[in-house]
Amino acid sequence: MVSVAITGSVGSGKSEVAGFWAHAGVPVVSADELSRWAVRPGSEGLKKVLQAFGDRVLGPDGSLDRTHMRALVFQDEAARLRLESILHPHIKELREAWIRDRRAEGHSFVVSEIPLLFEVGLDSEFNIIVVVDAPTEERLRRLVLRRELDETEVRRIMAVQMDPVEKRRRADHVVVNDGSLADLRQRALALLEQLRSEWVVSRDSDGIGRAPASGADLRIDFHMHSSGSHDCLSHPEAVLATAQSRGVGRIALTDHNRLDVSLAMAERYPDAVIPAEEVRTAEGIDVIGLYLRSEIPKGTPARDVCDQVHDQGGLVYLPHPYAAGKGGNGRHAELLAPHVDVVEVFNGRLHDPRQNLLAAALAERHGRLRGAGSDAHTLGEVARSWVELPVHLNEPGALMEALALGRVHGTTASRWVHLASGWAKVRHRLPGAPRPC
Repeated sequence: MVSVAITGSVGSGKSEVAGFWAHAGVPVVSADELSRWAVRPGSEGLKKVLQAFGDRVLGPDGSLDRTHMRALVFQDEAARLRLESILHPHIKELREAWIRDRRAEGHSFVVSEIPLLFEVGLDSEFNIIVVVDAPTEERLRRLVLRRELDETEVRRIMAVQMDPVEKRRRADHVVVNDGSLADLRQRALALLEQLRSEWVVSRDSDGIGRAPASGADLRIDFHMHSSGSHDCLSHPEAVLATAQSRGVGRIALTDHNRLDVSLAMAERYPDAVIPAEEVRTAEGIDVIGLYLRSEIPKGTPARDVCDQVHDQGGLVYLPHPYAAGKGGNGRHAELLAPHVDVVEVFNGRLHDPRQNLLAAALAERHGRLRGAGSDAHTLGEVARSWVELPVHLNEPGALMEALALGRVHGTTASRWVHLASGWAKVRHRLPGAPRPC
């Protein structure tokens, strides 16, 4: 399991970043949420706080008066240290239990929001540390105007936290929050997409350490087209040669509703090509079958496509499940996910990062393996997205085992490539259209 910590100085926007990631399907827990649970009425944590500070910190309903408690500890350094010594062990215990529960549920990527990560020495317990930062005066303005806090109180809070410059130095990644909320959201989702693409953990991992793909020296692009597709003009031999020139040693040639070109290429290059077909189903979405022997007709219902792929001993690969049109905007994703083997978590032709992020969350929820494909329809796109994984035999079982140790990489293509697909459709209707093989 990959465990990420989000931290930052007060007013930096770290809670907003954590919220964007949670909305994208990542399990997130905040220190504030855990601290409330640690001092819930009747808890051991609240009993110890009352022993240290007396009933004056209790609210009328018997719960901790957090406003009064905050004012007290930020005026008294000794009181703050005493409170932290009581609560931090309880919060740490609750966080570890939460992470264990997420691991038991099959999650491979979890996030903890911890404002005082460095101050309390927890940074060594996480694989990735993300710092959210904003200019000091902007943080002050946000806290005074939006949270209606007293400026003097805010400056006292800032004074007891680590210098933001030092936090940035110790971070693995920094999200700068110096614009609008929309700007912050875009930056946060872009970073999440990068992290989800770069990190993966073996299914049977029982720790939280780094899990790079050990011995990974084969790259596979799981989704690309040749002139066997109605919207592509690339000769299949050129597609394979281009992929190999870019370091991708194996490709799944996934022409639309057609298998013969891919089968012929797999026969010629048995170690380099996975015979595959991208089927447009009765629902109007795409499902890819890997290691097929027989073509599946266009218009077959999606569930039947999955069954037919498995009947042939192949693997079901779900491409771009949240794309508009060809992915159905995710309408069929949850129903299909239990019946597929691999979910495409990075598609090189998707320009909205949320669509890839939602696919990654889908794979995680259902415990599916993660794939990536350039979805190339031009030679320029070929092998710009891939999975790096251990060398293995080119057959379904070996691929499944190796893919559990894979690492996803991807680059988004220019929007202009869609014009090339449009021209290819026209060219295929004209006399002298290119023959694929």
